[in-house]
Amino acid sequence: MVYTSYPLATRNDSIRRALIMVHGANRNADRYFSTAMAAAFLAGALEDTIVIAPRLAVTADKREANELDWPGGGDSWRSGGMSPTKPELSSFDVADELLKKLASKALFPNMKAIVVAGHSAGGQFATRYAMTSKVHDTLGVPVSYVVANPSSYAWPDATRPKPEGDADAAAAKDGWSLQPDTAVHTKFTYGPYDGAASKCANYNRWPLGLENRTSGYTVKMTDEQLKKQLVSRPTTFLLGQVDTLPLGGFDSSCSAMAQGPTRRARGEAFVKYLNETMGAKHAIQIVSECGHNDRCIYTTDVVLPVIFPKY
Repeated sequence: MVYTSYPLATRNDSIRRALIMVHGANRNADRYFSTAMAAAFLAGALEDTIVIAPRLAVTADKREANELDWPGGGDSWRSGGMSPTKPELSSFDVADELLKKLASKALFPNMKAIVVAGHSAGGQFATRYAMTSKVHDTLGVPVSYVVANPSSYAWPDATRPKPEGDADAAAAKDGWSLQPDTAVHTKFTYGPYDGAASKCANYNRWPLGLENRTSGYTVKMTDEQLKKQLVSRPTTFLLGQVDTLPLGGFDSSCSAMAQGPTRRARGEAFVKYLNETMGAKHAIQIVSECGHNDRCIYTTDVVLPVIFPKY
């Protein structure tokens, strides 16, 4: 099921941008569509942008006729898992099909830019899709990704931030949310993570790492291919200034906690590692006064140019 501001099967010469907004763990695509439409209104982008919000339902949801679903628990749809409804299709295949339709010259001949965005669980979807998409380089239209406030990331190796400096739990929880500025914290050090000593043997398994990809969209991809794509594909990371509390479905599993004590700390540590260690050039913004809230993040003035890029 897909919410869209313009028909997806009718030629439209006026559309020059597309925003795909992926919902969070509650799978409330209607709310996320409203958020994206509000952002388009504020950006003055309603006339030349198609806004899309797909719903990635789980088996327990009430579904429309022929609507795809994914196993419950959450990890499957946000990491390219296969649908029991149509076992040959993954959740990332849905994104592939949307991108191919948006890049079609027969439907949108003047399309100049496509953005795939998500918040929270949708942010997990967006960051993992960015590093795995099979169609990114085939469309003839630039695609960028905007990742907001996910609980976890797919780390490219067994390295993790050490629990010190800006990854110290007490400082990350109590200090950062009180600061008036939106400077990116960078006092992170990294090292091998001892899963055995911490009784967290699965910390580096997909979708929190690259190991054990035995099924789903990524099964035939090599680690080196995923690392290359993770670095090269244009991505902006948005983190709420005060998203420092374990709210809104915060992942407190040992595998997620190995990435940092809060969502904000995890994001800042991840981006620093990619940029400084792996040579990525990803952007990062701390969104002032926002916590774990998609509407606050995506309707903030400084964010609008990111999700509605100039063409």
